[in-house]
Parts: sequence; structure tokens; C-alpha cells
Amino acid sequence: MKRISVSLMFLLLVLMAYAYEPEFSTAGFFRLPDTGRDVYSMNPAWRFHKGSTVGAEAKEFNDKTWQVVSLPNGIEYLPTEASGCINYQGEVWYRKHFTPADTLKGKKLFFHFEAIMGKSKIYVNGNLLAEHFGGYLPVSVDVTDALEWGKDNVIAVWADNSDDPTYAPGKPQDVLDYTYFGGIYRDCWLIAHNPVFITDPNYENETAGGGLFVAFDNVSEQSADILLKAHVRNDNTQNFAGNITCSLVDRDGKEVASSDMKLSIRKGTAISRNGKMKVEQPHLWTPSSPYLYNLYIRIYDKNGKVVDGYRRRIGIRSIEFKGKDGFWLNGKPYGKPLMGANRHQDFAVVGNAVANSVHWRDAKKLKDLGLEVIRNAHCPQDPAFMDACDELGLFVIVNTPGWQFWNDEPIFAKRVYNDIRNLVRRDRNHPCVWLWEPILNETWYPEDFAGHVKGLVDEEYPYPSCYSGCDTQAKGAQYFPVQFCHPMEVSKRDPKITYFTREWGDNVDNWSSHNSPSRTARNWGEQPMLVQAAHYASPSYEYTCYDALYKESPWHVGGCLWHSFDHQRGYHPDPFYGGVMDVFRQPKYSYYMFKAQRPVEASDGLAESGPMVYIAHEMTPFSSRDVTVYSNCDEVRLTVNKGGKVYTHKKDKTRKGMPSPVITFPGVFDFMTDKKLTREKHEEDVYMLAEGLMDGKVVATHKVLPARRAEQIRLRVDNEGMNLRADGSDFVTVIAEVTDKNSNVKHLNNYYIKFFVEGEGRILGDAGVMANPAPVKWGSAPVLIQSTTKSGKIKVMASVLFEGSQMPVSGELELTSSAPMYPLVFDAAEERLTKQVESSSADKKNDAELELERLRRELNELKLKEVERQQTDFGEKRN
Repeated sequence: MKRISVSLMFLLLVLMAYAYEPEFSTAGFFRLPDTGRDVYSMNPAWRFHKGSTVGAEAKEFNDKTWQVVSLPNGIEYLPTEASGCINYQGEVWYRKHFTPADTLKGKKLFFHFEAIMGKSKIYVNGNLLAEHFGGYLPVSVDVTDALEWGKDNVIAVWADNSDDPTYAPGKPQDVLDYTYFGGIYRDCWLIAHNPVFITDPNYENETAGGGLFVAFDNVSEQSADILLKAHVRNDNTQNFAGNITCSLVDRDGKEVASSDMKLSIRKGTAISRNGKMKVEQPHLWTPSSPYLYNLYIRIYDKNGKVVDGYRRRIGIRSIEFKGKDGFWLNGKPYGKPLMGANRHQDFAVVGNAVANSVHWRDAKKLKDLGLEVIRNAHCPQDPAFMDACDELGLFVIVNTPGWQFWNDEPIFAKRVYNDIRNLVRRDRNHPCVWLWEPILNETWYPEDFAGHVKGLVDEEYPYPSCYSGCDTQAKGAQYFPVQFCHPMEVSKRDPKITYFTREWGDNVDNWSSHNSPSRTARNWGEQPMLVQAAHYASPSYEYTCYDALYKESPWHVGGCLWHSFDHQRGYHPDPFYGGVMDVFRQPKYSYYMFKAQRPVEASDGLAESGPMVYIAHEMTPFSSRDVTVYSNCDEVRLTVNKGGKVYTHKKDKTRKGMPSPVITFPGVFDFMTDKKLTREKHEEDVYMLAEGLMDGKVVATHKVLPARRAEQIRLRVDNEGMNLRADGSDFVTVIAEVTDKNSNVKHLNNYYIKFFVEGEGRILGDAGVMANPAPVKWGSAPVLIQSTTKSGKIKVMASVLFEGSQMPVSGELELTSSAPMYPLVFDAAEERLTKQVESSSADKKNDAELELERLRRELNELKLKEVERQQTDFGEKRN
């Protein structure tokens, strides 16, 4: 009974997590009703043109022949093997037609682009309103006086992701280790509020100011001080008098603290006001318990009417790096190494143009592994990813854009300094921010640059819990309290410095060839994936690995794996294959090795937690005789075949190092045993069963069976329980797996899968980039399904490309998209053009044909028995 209870409890936790719907901020805040502040998505229905075009900024320009796309947009779809500079670099144009609603009259109106890759210019009705350099930080544009009421308005954006040494990263892509994808690849919002308003910190250019700044002091389990700084502008035609109120509300909706600040602003000016709140017995934010409060800020006029306001989510925590005493959180030593990974932001097919839900799922997958810190390599990443890290309990190292490049021209440094200020202003209120990395990655910059950028961070964040990191061997490292190195690199450590490994795991032969035991494509199969996992865990040679980092003292506080996901590169023809998941986020064996290192106790966060066991073996004719198992349990019991031997491994609790070493059961698998039992009609007796035990009780199981004849296509959705939003931007990965009749994945096959969609969805990519039809790799073929702007049913169907009477039966899956989170601004006639016709209806099977296909399969089974009998009679008789 107790074993059943554990299973039911785990199922309940899974269902609770799947019922959860994350939310994402807009321009740094969450909408608050009845404040006069509204948010609209500008993502749907933009006209798009690749290349240079004269006069495209003009309102009257004829763009009817241009393609219609929705944001985020990355210029083009790309194959999964998209390294080696095959992506487009150059000019592009976007144009959006819209008629502003009369309800917006009298409001202050801003377009907020979360990022536009490269350099860009933004026009409204032919007027140039903004020019920006750099592809990773917001561009906010005041369009109040540029719009025309009751008419068609046009916003035109020119962007260019070509190599340019005047702003970071600066390095040409053909010598860069990641890809300059292009376009308006993050969200665009229309922000509307009254003329008296809380400002946007990335628009105002106020040192340590603009918008709302929230910091903390005197943090303990007994109480905490919340420091507030609000920047308010009065664009009205008369002076304004009133007050700013801040209210802190816990998860249960109870107000636990408040602050009131008097406000008096002359017309046409802005002012900052400081406030403070004390919270008694606060719920402190930690990776294992990422508690978020809601902070409501409102501006009232002298008559008590709300004129502006919004909500922020905050986590109360204090961060300290104490040299040889290591990392302290909330006034206490952390007590264990902080293990994490680096993350590039690109995804299969779409490049950097990733929907908010995908950023959240990335964070969720990394948190499920038990990781606790993510390094944003090598740039500020999407605000949705930062929101997810707040919510899920992942610390983040926030990076300045840059990689192995310095330009002595003053304009380059000036733009880097501007990036640093704006990344702090954008991310300063996130509890997930663990460390700022303001230096340029692996760059021989001037020594005074290091001291200057450290000073910039301190200027922009003049409160406790602000720390910056730098490579130990870099010039100017002496300015930084946290230094990056490998444990063996520093023979004499400075007791005032805390050490951390910013990148570990890669082990290339040289930096041209890039051969490494860490770089393993998932479809290369069992042996390469086992080698990768062993290399990351504890190889036979001396190298920075999970085990080595875990053995370090508190002085060296942990490290980030290079890298969490496979990703595309510039100067190398091969993608980076060192991820624990591939470009579609399908796991490799190393994924489960990392998962085995997480605590066996369940956490109170949203991520998967608790006991696990996983058999890294597929029982194919080419599989190793040795069987590898990953588990965080105290004991693992492995049964090989029904009635076969049972093997047991007990954890050595006195061993130092990684919590759960890799378990190997040598010589326990024999394909000839499988063959013998199968020939004797006992194929159901062939399996491996791993059981994880705690205190002698089974708390986790994993069963593996050999895949037999490929008989069907099974579809599943990889969405971490999140519904698609019908906003024209959201997308999800649907995975087609080739399986036998018992749903065991047939990893060893070379089919192609063609996909069809009906209803309110569309397929991203086409045959030109091998997105559809897609090759089966290691038993599966993923496809990306994007929502339209209308909620409803989406039917996904998949068949083998070359069909025959004995080929696997087609599969289908139904999804449902829900209403968008924010109102959408678009021309409905334009948006309909974004729905691509992937195949003619003649190619799709109707329900009758699908049923006939299934009946045919059943009849074929009878025919196959006769084939099998004759082959047995005339073939090899020996077992």
C-alpha cells in the first residue's frame, strides 16, 4: 500500500504542475486592472521583406507582395544542422498596418520591442523615431504624437544583422562561436497609460533609476527591509499632486507591508521618490523554495483616483560572496555546490525567434535536472526566461553581449557601457539574478575597461546583494569579488575572492577540429551518449567534471556546464552537440545522469523533484553487455528478464563527490538470450526493470523492453503541461515516434515523417529545411506547431513519407489553443495570410482511410505469421 501511495502522490504532483499556467511580464511589469494602463500585443501580421528596399519606410509604400509573418520572427526557417554561416546576414524590412482604437486617444503610447537583432531603425508613418545598435536589449519608442486617428497607420522597421565592429559582440560571424540570427525575434508590445506615469527604465536613461527599483536590506527569517525607488513623469499640461502607494501581497492574497510616498510634479518634468517597507517573518526566496510576492504600485491623484499602476513579482533574498567562506544566501552559508549550465537562446528551425512558453519550458527542463544556476551565454536573454527563473528557482548569471572581440574605436566601448547600464536596469528587480558578468567574454580588453564596467554595475545597483564576476586570468580581475576559473587553475587562492567555474565539460582536441567526448549528437546512439554522460560525471582522466566540482570546498562554489542544449555556431560547420538535450530539447543520456544528482526529497516548487531511476540501455543487437543506470536512490535493484538474475547496487554514503555516481552492472545483457526467448514465443519475458529503493522500499521504477517490428507512428506533445495560446506567436513541439505495437520506440530506423495540420495551427518550416517531411533520428521526428490568432482545436497527423502496405500506421494528435493573454493589434485579413498550406488536401488521409490502414495492419499480422513459420522452417534452427 505504501508503494501505491508514493505513486499516487507523484501523479498528483504532476497533475498539479500540469494545471499551472505561467504568466509573462510586458516591458518589465504585469498588467494591473483599473489603473489606466493597458498592454496590447503587436506581434501578429507584419509584412516582411528580406533585402534592401528603397522607400520602405514611407507610409504609402506598396508592400502587398511581401510575405506576412508574426513576431517573434527570425527572418527564415533553418535546418537543424544550421551552423557554418548558412544563415542570412543583411538587411530586412518589417511593416505593420493598424488603425489605433479611439479608446487610446489622450493616452501616452509606447512601442516596446524586447529586442531587434543587429542595428535597427523604427519609423511610424514615415517618421524616423528611433535608431538602435545591439541585438539583445529593449528598444522603446514614444509614438504618442506620431499616430494618426481614424486612419491606417504604418510602423516600419529596418534591421541589419550583418557583421559590424562598432557594437558588441562585434566579431564577424565566420569567426564567432554562435550565430547572428536576425529579425524582430522577441515580442513587441503597445503600452498605453495616462500622461502621469511610472516610466520605463530602458527609455529614461536615469542612473540607478527610471521605472520602479526594488532592493532589499537587513534580510533574515525574522524581518526584511524593502527599499523602493519610483520614477514618475508628468506629461500633462498642468502640475500634478498626489501620492504613490506600494502594497506587498503574499500568495494567499494578504497584504503584509505597504508604503506611501507623497508626489508633486511640475508639468513636463519627472521625479524620483524613495520609500521603504518592513516585512515581518518573510518567506525568503531560495532555489528550493522560490517564493514570489506581488508588489502593487499605484499613483493616486489628490482626489484619490488611480491614474497609473502595475504589478511586479518580487522575491525577498540576500546574496553574499564571502571569499574563502563561499556563497551565503539569506544570511546563511549555502552548504553545497551550486551546479548549473550555460544557455544559448536558439531553438531548432526558428533560431532565436522563440515563443515565451518555450523559454519557460527550457527553464523548467533545466530545473527538473536539479540545476540551480544558469549562465546567460553570452547576452541578456528573453524577459520570459528571466520570469521563468524567478518562478522556478534558478539563479542567473547575466552577461554583457560580447565574445573574443575588442575595438579600440571609442564608439565600441561607449555602446558596451550603454549595454551594461541597460541590462542592469532591465533585470535588477529579478530575484533570480545571482551575479552580473559585465566584462566581454574571453576578450583581451584594456585593463581600465574591467574596472570601469565593474563601477558601472555598482552605479546602477547601489544596494546590497550586487556582485560582479570576471575570469581570473583576464586583465582587471583584481576589481572583482567573484572570479571564474577551473579548480586546478589557481595554485594560490586569494581568501577575499570567491571562485566559480563559468564553463566546464568541453574537452576538444583543438579549437579548429572540435572533437570531444562531450560533443555527442543524440542520434549517434547509445555508446556516444554513454561516453558523454561519463565524461560529464567522472571520467577516468583528470578533468573538470560534476564529481570534481562537488568535491571542492565552499571557497569554490560550483560551476556551469557548457552547455545545456545543442545549438548553432558561426565559424564551425557542425552545431555544438554538447548539450544534455538536442536542439528540439529531446534528452540524451546525460540528461538523466544530471537528474540523478538532484535531491531525493520533493521540493515545494513547480519543477519535477523526488526519487528517480533510469536505465541507459535500449536492448538492441548493438547494445553493450554492460548496463548503465542513473538514480538518486540509496539502492538500485536491476532485474534482467522474467525469472532472470537480479542485481543490486547500494550507494556508498561515505564517498565524497557527486551525490549519485554512475552505476554500471557489467556483462548482464546478452542479445542471444533475447533471441532464444523470442524464438520460444516468450518475448514478453524479455525486459529490464530497475527499481530505486529508499529505506528498503521501492520509490521509483523504470522498465525497458526491446523494440520489435515498427508498426505505428505515435505522436506526443512536449509542452510541460502548458496549453498553446492563440496569439499567432506561441508554438509547441510535437514529436512523432516510430514504435512497435506495444509503443516501444524503434530507435534504429531511417524513415522520414510527413506532417499535416488541420484547424487553428500551422507548421513552422517546410521541406526546404527538412522540417516537413522530417528525418527520423534515434526513433523520433519532431515538428513545431504554431497557433493562429483564433483559439480552437488543432489536429496534427503524421505518416511515413514512402508508404506501403507493410509500413507503420499513421498517427494523430489533437491540441487545443486557449485565448491570448493580451489583446492583439492586427489586421485580420493580413493575419490569415500567415497560415501556410503545407500539403494539398489530397495528400491527407481522411478518417475512413485511417481506419482502413489500421484494419490492414491487423490482417497483415496473420500473413506475417505464415512468413515467420516458413523462415523458421527453412532458416537457422539453432538458438
